[in-house]
Amino acid sequence: MQRRLLVQGLAAAAAAPGLAWAQAQGYPAKPIHIINPFSAGGALDQLARLLGQHLSEKLGQPVIVENKTGASGNIGAEYVARAAPDGYTLVMASSATHGIAPSMYGARLPFDALKDFSAISATVVQKNVLVVHPSIAARNVQELIALARAQPGKLSFGSSGAGTSQHLSGELFKHMAQVDILHVPYKGSALAMQDLIGGQVSMMFTDIPIALPYIRSNRLRALGLTAAQPSPALPEVQPLAQQGLPHFDLKAWYGVMGPAKMPDAVVKRLNASIVEYLSDARNREKLLGMGMEPLPLDAAQSGKFIADELAKWTEVVKMTGATV
Repeated sequence: MQRRLLVQGLAAAAAAPGLAWAQAQGYPAKPIHIINPFSAGGALDQLARLLGQHLSEKLGQPVIVENKTGASGNIGAEYVARAAPDGYTLVMASSATHGIAPSMYGARLPFDALKDFSAISATVVQKNVLVVHPSIAARNVQELIALARAQPGKLSFGSSGAGTSQHLSGELFKHMAQVDILHVPYKGSALAMQDLIGGQVSMMFTDIPIALPYIRSNRLRALGLTAAQPSPALPEVQPLAQQGLPHFDLKAWYGVMGPAKMPDAVVKRLNASIVEYLSDARNREKLLGMGMEPLPLDAAQSGKFIADELAKWTEVVKMTGATV
């Protein structure tokens, strides 16, 4: 009996690579769904739709971007973690869901950011920009810090939600500048931006693609970048690290992941198509103009990048004491 079971087990193991290859050969045979765990209109949504269009053209099947929002992206991420690992349900992962959430939510998080997912491709890193409403009497970061110190608790910053890179950028700013500024979380960048334009909140540490039109039309004033390096999209805006907050260096990242245990051949096919998009000179120029820096990494490199970023964001959460 034991011998028969052993033989069956060995046969199944031997057949597994062939089965995975067969699955990849016929993949995709139906539409692919990419879950964006944040609201429509944000930078992640823009990227998801650009990638979706490219994947649809390359793979010959419709790629549908769905917005499943809530809990700072965790609802959409959990949905994909529980999906069948067949390559038809993917998620736009981010520093919020797979970098910040594990340390902020702890045991309350309904998924393991690494073990419950297959890393397919880390797509871009993105620098956030600190923007203020024109009514705020500050023309640079030091003037903003002085204003905040003179009026503790009076200024506020909006974000796309608690536990996002926008939230943590604001918390790190408060920690390093030693100021008291109220955090106002929203259900997505677009809603927060509406209230910032209307003057309901004072400032945001927001996605460059979302802020650019308002900066160029003088409806918002850009004071600094959260990353230590300048951005090609906003070359005239200095990093916060060069304006009296040394070592301030935060960048969001976006990537594509699927449920754990996806067939390697399917992961590689998806990765190859995404890397092709990111490596194209015209696409690269477009993304850089949006404030996104392409990361054309293979699946293994992407997995390491995501694990390293999780460790970095965990340190930021500990340093600032940020909570949800």
